[in-house]
Amino acid sequence: MDEQTLPRAGMTISVRTRRDVVIVDPARFMAAARAAYRDLHPDVSEEAVAESVADLHDAVFILLDRFGRLSADAPEMPVGRGGLRPGQRVLDRPDGLSPAGEIKQLVLNDPRPLQDYGCFPPEDPFALPSG
Repeated sequence: MDEQTLPRAGMTISVRTRRDVVIVDPARFMAAARAAYRDLHPDVSEEAVAESVADLHDAVFILLDRFGRLSADAPEMPVGRGGLRPGQRVLDRPDGLSPAGEIKQLVLNDPRPLQDYGCFPPEDPFALPSG
């Protein structure tokens, strides 16, 4: 029988999430990111949108800012359960992305929560605590 873990004052709870997507249509992907930018900044010109969402990194972060995840309307696709077969892609999504799995990990008692690093985040914020 597994031992129960009860919450206690001062306990740090870290949730690490990995969500993978595969770009199946780069033009639709960039168009979706630029549309998300326009949603967030409706008074910006088309030229400014094109400058602000010029590459993959810009596109990823604007989609995350707008929707909280890259493929916001996609159902969760846990690895190993349900969903598409390995290597199979969704080709007709308007954002040009094929959701490709999601996993979550719960880590308890990381010695320092991210907030306690201040302006100097740890070298690897995703590293698991030792011990």
